[in-house]
Amino acid sequence: MVEYEACILGIRMSVDMNIKELLVIGGSDLLIHQVQGELSTKNVKILPYLHCVKELCKKFTKIEFRHVPKIQNEFADALATLSSMIQHPDKNYIDPIEVENKDQHAYCFHVNEEPDGKPWYQDIKKFLAT
Repeated sequence: MVEYEACILGIRMSVDMNIKELLVIGGSDLLIHQVQGELSTKNVKILPYLHCVKELCKKFTKIEFRHVPKIQNEFADALATLSSMIQHPDKNYIDPIEVENKDQHAYCFHVNEEPDGKPWYQDIKKFLAT
């Protein structure tokens, strides 16, 4: 479910930026195959997420999902390594992290003005456009 939530947030950000063609690169082979229709799920907890991703996909003229194995994704590998180093006092249960979806992007609450007057994601938007 966490992988679907991250995917949905990324796709929603792309929709908000009016991107029409998108390449989604993910580390979850299962998620990628489910979204592409190559695998199905009967898990009632996953179905709403899958439906949401498919609805968001309709907002693009072209969208492609590609799996990148963990060994080729150094950033995800580094995060996984860091998370494995954290020792939790109760190994059987970890409190869930609550994520809120705000009306405004988080940076709006912390940055009054960018030095160059452009939005914080300008470089990302330019890269995606090219």
